[in-house]
Amino acid sequence: MLTINAVERKEQGKGASRRLRLANRFPAIIYGGSEAAVAIDLDHDSVMNLQSKPGFYDVLTLSVDGKETKVKVQAVQRHPFKPKLFHIDFVRA
Repeated sequence: MLTINAVERKEQGKGASRRLRLANRFPAIIYGGSEAAVAIDLDHDSVMNLQSKPGFYDVLTLSVDGKETKVKVQAVQRHPFKPKLFHIDFVRA
């Protein structure tokens, strides 16, 4: 099972997302289940490397500030022509 380290986002919005992408990170969200949705940010290069692995679209473990959550990839938004990730939606498994 693959594990991805994440950080909870304090700032949200278009400007905050642009600043994240300039810092080689990108926004994501975890939702579903009985808990509230959690906005996170991920390291771009590590997730790009993991998405080519066969288990990426199965159940993953997200470690958000030390708290582990089992999730599945629901939706991935990519740049139209660059090899860049823009946003990922995770649903709790």
